[in-house]
Amino acid sequence: MASPSNLLINFKIPDYILVPEHSKVDDNFEVDRYVPKSPVLVFVNSKSGGQLGGDLLTTYRALLNQKQVFDLGEQAPDKVLRTIYANLENLKLRGDQFAIKTMERLKLIVAGGDGTAGWLLGVVCDLKLSHPPPIATVPLGTGNNLPFAFGWGKKNPGTDPRSVEAFLDQVMTAKEMKIDNWHILMRMRAPKEGSCDPIPPLELPHSLHAFHRVYEGDELNMEGCHTFRGGFWNYFSMGMDAQVSYAFHSERKMHPEKFKNQLVNQSTYAKLGCTQGWFFASLVHPASRNIAQLAKVKIMKRHGQWQDLYIPPSIRSIVCLNLPSFSGGFNPWGTPNRNKQRDRDLTPPFVDDGLIEVVGFRNAWHGLVLLAPNGHGTRLAQAHRIRFEFRKGAAEHTFMRIDGEPWKQPLPVDDDTVVVEISHHGQVNMLATQICKSKSMYDPTSPRIGGEAEEDDSDNEDSVAEEFRKFGAADTFKLSDDVDASHFS
Repeated sequence: MASPSNLLINFKIPDYILVPEHSKVDDNFEVDRYVPKSPVLVFVNSKSGGQLGGDLLTTYRALLNQKQVFDLGEQAPDKVLRTIYANLENLKLRGDQFAIKTMERLKLIVAGGDGTAGWLLGVVCDLKLSHPPPIATVPLGTGNNLPFAFGWGKKNPGTDPRSVEAFLDQVMTAKEMKIDNWHILMRMRAPKEGSCDPIPPLELPHSLHAFHRVYEGDELNMEGCHTFRGGFWNYFSMGMDAQVSYAFHSERKMHPEKFKNQLVNQSTYAKLGCTQGWFFASLVHPASRNIAQLAKVKIMKRHGQWQDLYIPPSIRSIVCLNLPSFSGGFNPWGTPNRNKQRDRDLTPPFVDDGLIEVVGFRNAWHGLVLLAPNGHGTRLAQAHRIRFEFRKGAAEHTFMRIDGEPWKQPLPVDDDTVVVEISHHGQVNMLATQICKSKSMYDPTSPRIGGEAEEDDSDNEDSVAEEFRKFGAADTFKLSDDVDASHFS
């Protein structure tokens, strides 16, 4: 790694780039001599990771230009990026070569949990920037599935200058990867009484920046209906896993003093899994809330026709997965062996193939198969679009989760038209290290075939999970052009 003084100049951005109308000659920065190799804008959720978020914010501001480091608790990323990119475009029109090269090389760093990272990804997609910057993620949350999927680790990082400099050095040499974006739309008739707005755990999580009610003038708004829209990059889940996550977030909001480090958070999460009945779901979880009883599921392969998807009756949680990192870094899909690829038309979980992997789980014990070599959940399908049609009166509510951020979703008991649809919505650029878990379909080194000895997709309650039981092992999106809104009428 280069010496700190030589290293940091590769990332620093002068004031005149960041602040409109700031004079270039006033900058104490030799802009005509040093064009940074890897200019960065840094967004930190100062509330993430206990004290770590605030400490990391302080360190970045000490090492870089303070004006290129932003506290997400004080400055919304969409406003920041709009201002800076408008300034860059103006400087570009004036022929400013430093600004042109800065915009071409610009990268973003986001430090926070998966919800925070998803918020920034959504903003970058929505702004439709002329030269969208790739994004690196610092793991400051509990699960840290997004950072882990791209090789940035899942443990909370050091916040001292040496640790931050080491991370910046990795950012400079990281490779760019495109990953799929997924749009989610939910529509239901306006209830005769009560509200069906999402109920967050005590305060709005970042996921509800990506999933919320559309305004009256929105093209998707339909008279007499409530319509919600959003997006995700890692996963959408529904069922009992989201219920446990909701309990965890509620507890953390009520007692933040108990959630000061990652190890304690993970321990509390496991305890809540027990108290919520996730380990003994067949005994305490009503059968009416199992996915097959709750909703009819349909999928579309590429640009084909809708077809019914069979959901085994014992499945209590369904995960629509984009990245090979879920629940702390596990890969629920795995890599199907040659027979599975031939007989069921399955492929490895590439992050840029326009397909989402749909996986089911019966309970927490079933999830423990992920600890086994070649272990995976119940592979249900790969699809370009997936649609959930909720059965009338099946339940008063269900639990949903986007990229680690859960909410409780009320369902109108007198409505048989409640629909959730997920569809492909373009791609975004990520930064990945050399130990990245995510694989591209265009990378010839990506594995195509899994181990021949992998476990099967049996729905037998006494499958390999029983072996583990014996050991006690532990701003908004726009609808994609190819989505026909008439399906929701």
